[in-house]
Amino acid sequence: MASPIDFGIPDLTDRTALITGANSGLGRVAARVLAGRGAHVVLAVRNRAKGETAAETMPGSTEVRDLDLADLSSVRDFAANFTDPVDLLINNAGIMIPPLYRTVDGFESQFGTNHLGHFALTNLLLPQVRERVVTVSSIAHRFGTIDFDDLQWERRGYRPMAAYGQSKLANLLFVSELQRRLSERSSSVIATAAHPGLAATNLFVSSDDKSLDARVSRAFTSVFAQSEQDGARPTLCAAVADLPGGSFVGPTGPFEIRGKPGLASRSAKSTDTEVARRLWDVSEELTGVGFPEV
Repeated sequence: MASPIDFGIPDLTDRTALITGANSGLGRVAARVLAGRGAHVVLAVRNRAKGETAAETMPGSTEVRDLDLADLSSVRDFAANFTDPVDLLINNAGIMIPPLYRTVDGFESQFGTNHLGHFALTNLLLPQVRERVVTVSSIAHRFGTIDFDDLQWERRGYRPMAAYGQSKLANLLFVSELQRRLSERSSSVIATAAHPGLAATNLFVSSDDKSLDARVSRAFTSVFAQSEQDGARPTLCAAVADLPGGSFVGPTGPFEIRGKPGLASRSAKSTDTEVARRLWDVSEELTGVGFPEV
C-alpha cells in the first residue's frame, strides 16, 4: 500500500490556476480551495451559467471562460483568446460511461473529450504554463486498452466502461510522454496525474443513463465512495506537492478507493513508452495540434 503524502496548500498569491470543468464536482472543489489560498482561478467550463454560479460561491479572484472540450474549434478559440501566464493547468473535466455519441469533430465522446480535448488544450497553452500540468485520470485506466485500429469505436460493439477506460489510460500515457518531452527540453514545467479513487460526483449521481454499466457504477459508488472534498485531494496534491514529474497521485486506502493522497499504483500498460509515443503522434494527427516549438 502506498504511503500518504504530507502536503499543504501554500500561499498562491500572484499565481493563476486554470481548471477545466470547474463548475461542478472535483473541479469545483479544487477551484474553491485554490482560490481560497490566493490563486486567481480560471473556471474553463462548457456551461457558462453553471460556471458563474459556482464562481459566486468561491472566495478570492475568479473568472469564467467558455470551453467545450468536445469541440476542437472551441479549444482553439479558448487558447487564442487566453494570453495570460498559467502557473497550474489542471485538466479535470471529463465525461463517464455515456451512451455512444460523437463529438463535433467525429470522435467517440469519451476519447474525444477526456483525452483529445485536453491534449489539444495543453499543447496550445504550454508556452504560457510556468509550473505544472495536472491531468485527472482514473483507477479505471486499468480496464482500458488503446486500440489503434478502432480508437473511435466504429468497428466494435460499443462498451461505455471499456471506452472510458481507454480514455483514462490515454490520460496517463499523455502525461508520461508530455513529461518525457518536457525533460528532454530541460523545462522547469512538470506534468503530473491524479485519480480521485471513488468519489460521489455528478458523473455518477446526476447521470440519466440506464445502461447496466451506469447502474452498477452508481450502486457501487453509493456504498463505497468518498466525498467530493476528499476526492479532490489527490488533484490538489498533484498540483502543489513537491513531486517529480510523471508522478501519479491517488488515495492510499484499500484498493485506492479512498483515503489520504499518496503515490498511486498504475498498470503496466500505462508505462509503455512506445504506446505513449504512438498515441501522441496519433493525437497530433487527429487534433492538428502538436508539441510547441518554444
